[in-house]
Amino acid sequence: MSVKYFDHIATNPMLPEVFDAMLPYFKEQYGNPMSMYDLGMKAKQAVETAREQVAKLINAKPSEIIFTSSGAESNNFALKGMAMAHQGSGKHLIISMAEHHSVLNTARSLEKLGFVVTYVPVDNHGMVDPETVKKSITKETTVISIIHASSEVGTIEPIKEIAAIAKEHKIVLHTDAVASAGNIPVDVKDLEVDALSLSAHQFYGPKGAAAMYLKTGQRILPLIYGGIQEGGRRAGTENVPAIVGMGKAAELAAADLPKRMAHVKQLRQRLTEGILKIEKVHLTGHPEIRLPGLASFVVEFIEGEGMLLLLLSKGIYAASGSACTSKALKASPVLVSMGVPTSMSHGSIVFSLGIGNTTEAIDSCIEEFPQIVKRLRDMSPFAKEGWGALEASGGHKEGA
Repeated sequence: MSVKYFDHIATNPMLPEVFDAMLPYFKEQYGNPMSMYDLGMKAKQAVETAREQVAKLINAKPSEIIFTSSGAESNNFALKGMAMAHQGSGKHLIISMAEHHSVLNTARSLEKLGFVVTYVPVDNHGMVDPETVKKSITKETTVISIIHASSEVGTIEPIKEIAAIAKEHKIVLHTDAVASAGNIPVDVKDLEVDALSLSAHQFYGPKGAAAMYLKTGQRILPLIYGGIQEGGRRAGTENVPAIVGMGKAAELAAADLPKRMAHVKQLRQRLTEGILKIEKVHLTGHPEIRLPGLASFVVEFIEGEGMLLLLLSKGIYAASGSACTSKALKASPVLVSMGVPTSMSHGSIVFSLGIGNTTEAIDSCIEEFPQIVKRLRDMSPFAKEGWGALEASGGHKEGA
């Protein structure tokens, strides 16, 4: 049975070119970048080359790239580090209700330290209204953090408009671009953000390598203290092979982005059209302003776990909710924030597509999925009772 991998938002296979670029730094070029002799200097140069490659992907300066271990670390670093650095001017933060858990939980940890956090709502497409952000600003507001694109429903947020508001009020703005950087054009100068998070494995690089963009002159306090690595902002011996891999993956993404986007978008449209033919299945996220390779749905009367298990039996790998919440068997906070009834949010299914997917694989999924839905509904007492019907709840409509 062939595997059809439709969970690229969770992670991606590493490209062969990335793996080949990393190999020498595991054995021959094993030096510590802080060492003064040739092995160390070669490792240092490799790190700086990668910094240039990552910077080019998002149109930043190399000096504005700080390497981290994950997108979660970058989000923690940006939110907590900037909040702490600016607390003398105020202790109020604004984030959206549709953020990744690494932002939501960081905000909650800051609340325990005396900060005040406003969680702005999203509409039924998962979109933040810039005017709502503006109305939430107080004299104490120092940091705003709004996700660039949702890894769960795919909606791309109006960051540029929010940045204009933040700039007008002299508030620093961070965006979590882990799901978007390397998958759609991301230009920090165009977006006018002060900080941005990205992660290598989202664009076919290695896990354990990520970065944070920090605009020149922006103040931040380190999360990790120790040596002078990363300009004294993030201590610890650099993971040279992973950083090299991230640099190579960034270089390849920058070169191939239009081709990659066109490929996954046409697959996503084909999949969406096929799945929406099933009765009482609803698209989640914005119908147009979304990541090109992500299709997310809620299916009435059944739960995501059952769908995943039966899809798995057919060799189809997908997700229910985000990769960080799907095993918790809890209602997706992102879907709930969008107005999806809690009961229905358990019927989440997410297909995220990649450059290795084919039309044949999509057609196989379109053929198998209706049978899976029917089988689960035939066993579900809720289908007979009409539990969770959108028409009764006043929630999302077909294609909304």
